[in-house]
Amino acid sequence: MNQPIQAQFSAPPRDSSIGGLLLESGKITPENAERVLRMQKELGIRFGEAAQRLGLVSEADIQQVLARQFDYPYLQPGDNTYPAELVAAYQPFSQQVERLRAVRSQLMLRWFARGRKALVVAGVNSGDGVSLFAANLAIVFSQLGEHTLLADANLRTPRQHDIFKLQNRQGLSDVLAGRAELDAITKVDSFLSLSVLGAGTLPPNPQELLSRNTFGNLNAQLEQRYDVVLYDAPAFTVGSDLLALAARAGGVLLVARKNHTPLAEVAALSEQLAQSGAEVVGSVLVDY
Repeated sequence: MNQPIQAQFSAPPRDSSIGGLLLESGKITPENAERVLRMQKELGIRFGEAAQRLGLVSEADIQQVLARQFDYPYLQPGDNTYPAELVAAYQPFSQQVERLRAVRSQLMLRWFARGRKALVVAGVNSGDGVSLFAANLAIVFSQLGEHTLLADANLRTPRQHDIFKLQNRQGLSDVLAGRAELDAITKVDSFLSLSVLGAGTLPPNPQELLSRNTFGNLNAQLEQRYDVVLYDAPAFTVGSDLLALAARAGGVLLVARKNHTPLAEVAALSEQLAQSGAEVVGSVLVDY
């Protein structure tokens, strides 16, 4: 008796060409795609260039689909998902983000290449721009393909849940207090390799929470799960939370704001961190 032939059918592979991505995103219609293909063939130019010459797409549209081709996600200007100050999300080809990538490269060489996973991002005073810098830095690490966690360890005046438009019902403080598990971590849909752990409930004893062995144990778990773990720390002038956090995480990147942070205070903080057993991996000057 003849056996029935079992055929397996699968969906056609997704078209990841420039033309396919422009069609998928609705930037051009199938009819306009035919026009582009004719010009491309006649002039011997790239599909994207032909589409631009015909006035069908902008340079920003082409950059967006190129980023998708190379798994380099970013958002279109005008998308109000996040604050505009999150420049790594909206302006990945700007000089400001190029400087962020330079910082990322230095950190990869000086810190993460040594097998380290956790790094505290900190400043001397409130208003030094630490939270915003940490958020942008986390994005550029995720764009590199590194599985990145941004943890808001500012248990006094947290900002990451506002920056990434997340609910802050449970977070780091709740995990440290044994009131929540690691499912409090939120994966950021816009950036596949980025996750955020908000600060959670504001505790009356932030310094004590960060000083306990519980934090060291949690950090070890996070280092096993992620390639890069960035902690957004509270300003040193509001309490000694930073020293406790740095001693557990091991490394600190100091952030100073141009025309705002006295460099003498940065140097003094660097000395105190070294005395606490933490390594100051570097310092950056921001202008926002």
